[in-house]
This record gives sequence, C-alpha cells and structure tokens, in this order.
Amino acid sequence: MPNTQELQDLVTQVRRDILRMVHKVNSGHPGGSLGCTEYFVALYNDIMDLKEGFDMDGIGEDVFFLSNGHISPVYYSVLARRGYFPVDELNTFRLIDSRLQGHPTTHEGLPGVRIASGSLGQGMSVAIGAAQAKKLNGDDTLVFSLHGDGELQEGQNWEAIMYAAGNKVDNLIATIDRNGQQIDGGTEDVLPLGDVAEKFRVFGWDVLEIENGNDLEQVIAGLNEAKSRTGKGKPVCVVMTTEMGNGVDFMMYTHAWHGKAPSDEQLETALAQNPETLGDY
Repeated sequence: MPNTQELQDLVTQVRRDILRMVHKVNSGHPGGSLGCTEYFVALYNDIMDLKEGFDMDGIGEDVFFLSNGHISPVYYSVLARRGYFPVDELNTFRLIDSRLQGHPTTHEGLPGVRIASGSLGQGMSVAIGAAQAKKLNGDDTLVFSLHGDGELQEGQNWEAIMYAAGNKVDNLIATIDRNGQQIDGGTEDVLPLGDVAEKFRVFGWDVLEIENGNDLEQVIAGLNEAKSRTGKGKPVCVVMTTEMGNGVDFMMYTHAWHGKAPSDEQLETALAQNPETLGDY
C-alpha cells in the first residue's frame, strides 16, 4: 500500500493528467475532476479491496460506480495510474472511437467501468442494485459510489435513497461531492439543497461528513470510518466538502470551470502549480 507522500504525489500527477486531457481536445470537465482528485486517489489506492485484473461482475471485490459521469477525466486518470489500462491511452480522451469517451460508457470495454454514466441522478439506483446483488450472492464486499451535489436535484435519487434505507442496504457507501457548484452557478442559487447531511439522516441513512475533501488524510480517515459503519442495518452516506477546481488557483471558487478547457497559456500556468511527480504520458 502506498504511503501518504506517494499518494500525494499521485494526486498531483492526476491533476496534471486532467488538465492535459481536457486541454488537448478543448473539451471536458476539469472543475469537478480536480475537486475529487483526492477522493479517487484514496479510493483506488488505499480504501477499496480490489482483485487483480477486471471483470464486470465484481464478485469478491469492492466495486465503484460514478454517477456524475462528466468528471470522467479524474476517473480515467486514476484507473490508468492504477493499472487498469495503459497510461498513454489518456491521449485518446474524447476522440472518435476512443474507449475514453466524455462520459464513461461500457460498449467500448474500458476496464474499470461497469456502467455508462452521465445522465445524472441514476447512479444511486445502480449502486443500490449492485449492493443488493452482492447480498444475494453472499458476497460481503462493498459498493462505493460518488454523486454530485447538484445531481441531487434529480428526483430519482430520493426514491432510491428511501428504498436503500427501507431495505437495509448496509453494504453501500455513497459519497456526495458537496462543492456547492453546478454548470449554471452555485447550487444554492440554482435550486437550494439545504442541509444535505440532515436530509440523508431523515431518510434513514448513517451519515458522516468530511469537512475538507481536498485533504488526503481527512478523506482516507473519513472513508475508513464509513467502512467501519457498514453491516449495521443502514446504508452509509459520506458528505464530502470539496473545492471545484482545487489545486489550480484561477479555477477555484467559481462554477466557470465546470465544463471549460484551459487555453495554452492557462495550461502552462496550471501545470506550473502542479509540478510533475510520476511522469506525463
């Protein structure tokens, strides 16, 4: 298992991957990807129990579902750096016939990806179904999922959230990226979400909060705490506060970089703030 410094070096490298991927095709979603870098690095390199190789069934290993699929750059980078496919394949991001589409899909057969995502609000239902399948199979491994806070404005989530508690789906850890931003502005300006943690508690979930989801040690500690709460009759929700565009000063504190690529000059500025650690592709 990598030590904290190795994981932090990976965080920096993943940021570089995100920026370079989006810049190359002048398309993609850097803001949310940068905000969730620590989460993905921790999840795939410290938290989840993973087997060698990849199969769609995921029996006998923890599985992950990305619901807010537009943050595919961070997902692809971490999967590649974890060894699911060659790192240099990141060069094909969003190109025609690439396995690395703008939103993750399954028909290209990209290792690590088990569902197509990007139609927001559906990942919660998928994750709950997978968690119940594990129970039916006598598989005691866990299901993890990630959801955007703006995505919670979709009503399907709340039916699924109610269902999970009512059916004691206690092998699920759903994390909410609480960055307060979405494509049209701040979440509280577009459609106020109120107290997300309290909403999940009222719906019958066990809830914990990570105050700084861009602090790697806090993320690891929070997710380990979440794991310790599984198997106790309630699904577990982690409300994780992050900063969209984290690690690049001009991308932070605004929704403007939700789906915008940096120019040549902006890329150089951003990369200078995140010096190469493991080697670019």
